[in-house]
Amino acid sequence: MTRYIVPPYLLAHLAAADTERFARAPEAARHGLLQIDEVRAARSEAPPVRQGAVARGAEVERTISDAQGTEQLPGVRVRGEGEPAGDDVAVTEAYDALGATHALFREVYGRSSIDGAGLPLDATVHYGQDYDNAFWNGERMVFGDGDGEVFGRFTASVSVIGHELAHGVTQYTANLEYQGQSGALNESVSDVFGALVEQHLFDQTAEQATWLIGEGLFTEAVEGRALRSMSAPGTAYDDDVLGKDPQPAHMDDYVETTDDNGGVHLNSGIPNRAFFLVADALGGRAWERAGQVWYDTLVGGELSPTASFAEFAAATVSAAAARYGADSEEARATAAGWQGVGVGVEPAA
Repeated sequence: MTRYIVPPYLLAHLAAADTERFARAPEAARHGLLQIDEVRAARSEAPPVRQGAVARGAEVERTISDAQGTEQLPGVRVRGEGEPAGDDVAVTEAYDALGATHALFREVYGRSSIDGAGLPLDATVHYGQDYDNAFWNGERMVFGDGDGEVFGRFTASVSVIGHELAHGVTQYTANLEYQGQSGALNESVSDVFGALVEQHLFDQTAEQATWLIGEGLFTEAVEGRALRSMSAPGTAYDDDVLGKDPQPAHMDDYVETTDDNGGVHLNSGIPNRAFFLVADALGGRAWERAGQVWYDTLVGGELSPTASFAEFAAATVSAAAARYGADSEEARATAAGWQGVGVGVEPAA
């Protein structure tokens, strides 16, 4: 179940770029698109696995490997848990962000690693040549260094690493099918927890946070701040080469398409905006209440793998009511957040 942070529609824009402006980036994007197509053709989904928060060990166990510019995994082991940092900044960034992700789920939600049972966290850096992506392949995180013209190294963003590892959490809990609305929810859940990993690491309130996914990935040659904006989907970038961020923020603009598994990276903007509205209404640290509601929804065991936006919305309201009370501020804010993006949901009974 390989999940990529850079969506195919963005790579497609880059693949068609004017080569007078960028010498390497278009070819790098074409290679990235080809790899995505090959993975999809060969993909066999893991069987559904449901597991709640089972805290069996408090310690994180990390291993970082170096692909050394090849596309062979796992690569050469370069750093293990507790070993000192070296001079390779990508290794250090990957190691630290894996730890930050583990810390959010362990310290806030009582979850032992992404599977709830102490799964070691493995990553590979320096994957491929000019590789414009990062991905979770069901077993490890893999990071490219970027082409240096449009994208820099993919270990530079904590939210990206949190996003990709959160795909693993979804894999072991709700196992949302990667197609249509459930696929967009799968992507959105990863954005939610990717943002929360970053906010938890830097102790930011909902008001202080940027709510950007992939901030710092673009070089200065790109007119854009990040891959996606949760607070204002559709505003993350507007560039002559990459185009304008196409994410919708409301059901009125929902994109019907067969591309990208039914627009999973596009329509995820709608539940992303819903989460932001909930977190903004509740204030304070978003991982404490809004994030808890989303986490409870994932591990509750009642969410269908093919859940629609409306079904997921109803499940979050129920989760808020179960933890905080049916007439609580949390339950009301959750219902209002979904209504704010055009997903109707009744307040918890």
